[in-house]
Amino acid sequence: MAVERITPADGGEPRLGVRPGAALRAAWREGYSLSALRSDLLAGLVVGVVALPLSMALAIATGVRPEHGLYTAIVAGGLIALLGGSAVQVSGPTAAFVVILAPITQTWGLAGLALATSMAGVILIAMGVFRLGRLIEFIPYPVTTGFTAGIAVVIATLQVKDLLGLELRDLHVRIDGELVARMPDHYLEKVRVLWLAAQEKFGAGLSAATLGDVSVGLFTLAVLLLWPRVTRAVPAALVALPLAAVGAWACTKGISGFEAATIASKFGTAANPSGIPGALPTFVAPWNEPGPVGADGAPGRLVLSLETVRALLPAALTIALLGSIESLLSAVVADGMTGKRHDPDAELFAQGVGNVAAPFFGGFAATGAIARTATNVRSGARSPVAALTHAGFLVLALVALAPVLGYLPMASMAALLLVVARNMAEVKHVAFVLRHGPRSDVAVLATCFGLTVVFDMVMAVGVGVVLAAMLFMRRMAEVSTVRLIGGEHAAYSQPVPAGVVLYSIGGPLFFGAAQRAVSQLERHSGGVRAVVIDMQDVPTMDATGLVNLESLVLRLGARRCFVVLAGVRPQPMEVMTRAGWMFGRPYLAVAGSVGAGVEIARAWVEGEAAA
Repeated sequence: MAVERITPADGGEPRLGVRPGAALRAAWREGYSLSALRSDLLAGLVVGVVALPLSMALAIATGVRPEHGLYTAIVAGGLIALLGGSAVQVSGPTAAFVVILAPITQTWGLAGLALATSMAGVILIAMGVFRLGRLIEFIPYPVTTGFTAGIAVVIATLQVKDLLGLELRDLHVRIDGELVARMPDHYLEKVRVLWLAAQEKFGAGLSAATLGDVSVGLFTLAVLLLWPRVTRAVPAALVALPLAAVGAWACTKGISGFEAATIASKFGTAANPSGIPGALPTFVAPWNEPGPVGADGAPGRLVLSLETVRALLPAALTIALLGSIESLLSAVVADGMTGKRHDPDAELFAQGVGNVAAPFFGGFAATGAIARTATNVRSGARSPVAALTHAGFLVLALVALAPVLGYLPMASMAALLLVVARNMAEVKHVAFVLRHGPRSDVAVLATCFGLTVVFDMVMAVGVGVVLAAMLFMRRMAEVSTVRLIGGEHAAYSQPVPAGVVLYSIGGPLFFGAAQRAVSQLERHSGGVRAVVIDMQDVPTMDATGLVNLESLVLRLGARRCFVVLAGVRPQPMEVMTRAGWMFGRPYLAVAGSVGAGVEIARAWVEGEAAA
């Protein structure tokens, strides 16, 4: 890791470009007491209870077995807590990733998912080392709101399958001539397949068999939504899922024909009837995991090559970008709840390490989870020890509770993710932007939302960021103005001499504004002998602004029109000096003030008249 020499303002020691474990060391420096340890242990247990079913549900939604979600929360969650820059953040699998990860799993299998995750981890480490944490804060709000709302819609749609107990392998329908045996890649085709599957299942009428999953799912959904009105001291999932599991088991035993799919019935095998192995994750190279499913339905082997890496790179970049946004957003939320400040670069570095390591132990992409972090804070967490406790609890649950976890109904897991999707959608925030935001922001939000739903996250994030950047450039160009001073200038009390015009440029002269400003200035400079340009309100200028200004000087000089740059500030002066184009030009001068510039122009005009 590269070392960056920084001399702090307080005269302290030079430090690394990134400080792993910043939050844990800060908690220790502040004085970690027995009381804080007790609070962290209790908070970690509460968050662990919440994360247990959610991690499995997110793994299932991603297209892998449920235990891989637990492996992710254990390995990535523990490492990120140990190395991170946020005191109370909890990391693990999140719903935001489902839209990106599910297509990877479907195309490349678990091996491709694991490899893309590790690649994203390397990118996140680089972002932390190069101190790019603060830059993530500049991603516009309409972009994040748009694709987050789009993700919520897609996640909610995908849960219909398990909520209604639909089986695609029993669906005898062809799309574009191919028999559907799995969920298609595109959203509109997903909706069509789900609709046809529902028609096939419920077309013959309702019965105990067809309504088993539906009734369990709706019951779970009702408890999840209503329980917080009773109390928030006990997480709703801790009540809803056990009740649903017991109810589904009782109905299966007591009602003839009643069926409700469970983790055990979907993922169980002869060697592992519960569907969840009661053992800790073991080391395995990501590319040696089960690969793409072949025509015979059996997983193949992923070929680790430059072509594979190149094909997975766009997905890895999107995972890294979304992971950085989600983790830093979660850390900001935690800061607001606790009054502390996080280290964004240490957090990105830790997120990267967690995502590199997790796939070697059966995990996949992880990031900071806002809901679990908020639960952690409300439960009294003081330091990263709480998140480490959450990971430790999941280890114990995996080893001791695997047979019991197999009874959890699939419809209940779908109901849990429906509630997560509802919370992600942030309907109030979306409605606020649509009602009160500028039309450009509304357009960005709608574009990101539409691309996320209809196409994919890779396209939505890329197009959204580029579109927002272009709109920002347009706004900055509108801020930069050129104004003709007709009479007296505030910095020059005398009338402007005959044959001299005075212009004032306001705002940055950068590539989005330079052409517009300089063209406007040149358009009104015909027939004059000298032009004074007041640049004291130009804080910055880039290479494009320099080139445009040089072109203006050359064109005016060709007409024997003298140009004076007045009141040039340090940054533009440095750019012009470094370029060297101010020297050796007979029709250009630089003055320290507007008054001095006008006097130079007056002398030029009088000299030309005398000649």
